[in-house]
This record gives sequence, C-alpha cells and structure tokens, in this order.
Amino acid sequence: MVSQYPCTLTQSLQGLVERNKVMLAARFYEHMLADPNASLILSHDEVKSRLGSSMQAWLVRVYSVSPTDDCMPLVALQKQVGEVHARIDVPLHLVLSGARHLKKLLFQLILEQQWASEAQALRLASETMDLAMEIMSHAYSRSHDRNSRNEEGYRLFSVLQNISTERERQRGALLDWENSLMFDLAMGSNGVNLPRLAASDFGLWFRHKGAYAFQNTSESDQILKIIRHMDDVLLPMFLASMHEQETRMRLLRDIRDQTKSLMFNLDNLFNTANELESGRDVLTRMLNRKFLPVVIGNEIAIAQKTGQTFSVFSVDIDNFKSINDNFGHEAGDAILQQIAEILSSHSRAGDYVFRMGGEEFLMILVDIDSANAMKVAQKLRRKVEAEKLQLTEGRRHQVTVSIGMATYNGHPDYQHLLRQADQAMYQAKQGGRNRVVAYGELTSPE
Repeated sequence: MVSQYPCTLTQSLQGLVERNKVMLAARFYEHMLADPNASLILSHDEVKSRLGSSMQAWLVRVYSVSPTDDCMPLVALQKQVGEVHARIDVPLHLVLSGARHLKKLLFQLILEQQWASEAQALRLASETMDLAMEIMSHAYSRSHDRNSRNEEGYRLFSVLQNISTERERQRGALLDWENSLMFDLAMGSNGVNLPRLAASDFGLWFRHKGAYAFQNTSESDQILKIIRHMDDVLLPMFLASMHEQETRMRLLRDIRDQTKSLMFNLDNLFNTANELESGRDVLTRMLNRKFLPVVIGNEIAIAQKTGQTFSVFSVDIDNFKSINDNFGHEAGDAILQQIAEILSSHSRAGDYVFRMGGEEFLMILVDIDSANAMKVAQKLRRKVEAEKLQLTEGRRHQVTVSIGMATYNGHPDYQHLLRQADQAMYQAKQGGRNRVVAYGELTSPE
C-alpha cells in the first residue's frame, strides 16, 4: 500500500505524526476513557501510566513504514494488540470509535500543513489507519471467539466432573454451615464469630464456581439472593433481638426455611446438569491450562465488582528432572500425583488448582489478601517438605517446592498477574529453592 505513494509524502506524514504524537494519543484515550465500561478496565494506575507512551509508540510505528520495509513485524504487532484487547475485554467498537476520532484529528493536522499533495496525504493517513484496525480487529475476533468457546466449555465443566460426588459434597457443606450456625446461636454467640454463609465452604464454592457453571438459571439467582439475605438481613436481625424470645424463634424458623430453599434449588441445579470430563489433566486429575483464561478472567470480574482480592501461586517441584533420571518416569508421575493431592487437599472449596505442564502447578486462591495468602503458601511449602512421598517398589523420597505468589492489584490483563507469579517463582528458584517469594519481595523458608 505504501509503495503507491511518494517517499517524500510518507516521510512528511511520519514527521507530522512524530511531532504531534502526544496530542493524538491523548485524543484517542480521552474518547476511550469517557465510556464507563472502558474506564473501569483502563483505570488501573499502571495501565494509565503506560497508555499514553504505548499509543504514541504505536502511532509512530504504524506511520513509519517505508516501501522497502518488511511489514510482517508490523502485522504481528497489530495482532498482538488485538489479542490483548480481547483478553482484557475492551469492547471492539470503542477501539474503532477511538481510531475514528484520532483520524479526524490527524486529518485536521494535515489540512493545516497546506501540502501540495494534501489529497494523497489524507488518503494515505486514512488507509494506513484502516489497515491497522482491520488486522487488529481480525485478531480480536479470533481471540474473542476462542475465549467464548472455552468459556462455554468451562461453564459446563467447572463443577460437573462428578455430579453425584459434587452434589453430596455441597449438600454436606451446607448442612455443616447450618449446624455450626445453630450451635453458635444456641451457645449465645454475640455475633463476632458467627459463621457467614458467603464465607462458608458452600458459599465460596457457589459464588466462585457454582454460580458460574449454572449462570442464567432461576435457581442460581435464587441461591445468591438467599445467601445475601441470610448474611445481611436474617443474622443481623437475630443478633439484634437478644432479649425478644418470640422474635428469635420466628427468625430461627426463617433461617431453617431459607436453608431448605437453598437445598431445594441446589438439587434442581444438579438434576439438570450433565457430566463433562474434558479439561482435566489425565495424570493428576487437576484442571489443565485450557480453562485458565476463563477462570482467572472470571475472578478478575468478581474482584472488580466486589473489591475482594485473590492470589495466584506458581508452584514448581524442585529438582524434578533428577527424580525422573534417578528413579524413572513412573516414579516422577507418582510424585506429580501426590503433590497434586496435597495442593488440592489444602485448598478451599472456591479455590482452583491447575497443572500447567511438566512439574509446574498453578493455584488461584479466592477472597484472600496477600498476607493471608503468604501464610497459606508457607503452610503448603512446609507440608510438602515434611512428606515422604511414595515412589515405586515401596521406596519413598522427600521433595520440596518453590512457590511464586502474586496478588491481584486491579490490572485488567490476567497475563500481567501470571507473569508476576512466574517471576516470583523463578526468584525462589534462584534464591535456593524450597521457599516462597511474593512478587518483588524475597521470603526465606520459615
């Protein structure tokens, strides 16, 4: 396309963009941030601090192509931009609308130059921007479609890998919460440590997994409504009526009725569900990385709505290659299975454990701050270190793990968080292994 225009014109346009890149970039993001949906995604401090410079560099790069240049790196850049926009769910129409406003300002700047080849310059500016947007939009659409397919697959899979087992587990968790609540009420609890349904094993599971798997159903909406009503209305009312026996008895009946309604709606959900096994690692039975973008994207959406944070652990088995070399791959597989079991058994109902491949696992801990996440990570590290894991032929072997931890801080791109956890894990390896490192901070074994 550029070869159709004189070199002097392309160079003049490049110079114009270079001189006005700050104003052009500001116009683009001024329009983007005016939209409430985009401002929520782009309001993170680090994103805002990098938006302007990134957009300026992008403009200069797009308009600096000469007829002799290899255009493939520029095409790859547009694809990367499109994939990032899809990953953080920036609406495509906003990007295209922002590009349209940017073009209008660029046209105005060209007209002010009063170039002899003004018509050609306008056409070159327009075609360059349009081609970049076309490539970017294609990459966005492909990535978004792929994410949508994975999201639908995960929605069905998320909690349904074993219907009967999951049903009984969650029924039991709900009954445990009710029994614990009734015991505390009978003992005259003052409410300080009264178990909230949303924070119970059942509440964590449903809010982070069940509600997603069963979304857009009346039963799911009703369960969430009951959880909120129980924690925000019934329990506070009960505690406020310490000396009103009749009122307390009525509220107790309401609590029991609400719990029965929860159970009824939960059974209905499971009765309509089907088992789906794809998406689980064959060896360890943990989630594989196929559904990681969907899961972590969903947790970011929850965090943005509720203000709660979550943490990610990158867990790597130390010196795993030596296990395979010295004891054989069958022994290595046994170690992986046992490590997976330790991670799974020390996670809560709403948490996730993925096998990322090889000897690396990834955990997502929901509704937790960095300080408590660090305590969990250290507990896991010590638990692995203390175990004599079973190899083949009755042999046992001690292993350790290095854990990198990162806590969600508002950045909309989940890759940002995963990179932080990976960097922390590598720092743990370099620091001597068998340790936990929070992103940016070295922590020795305890």
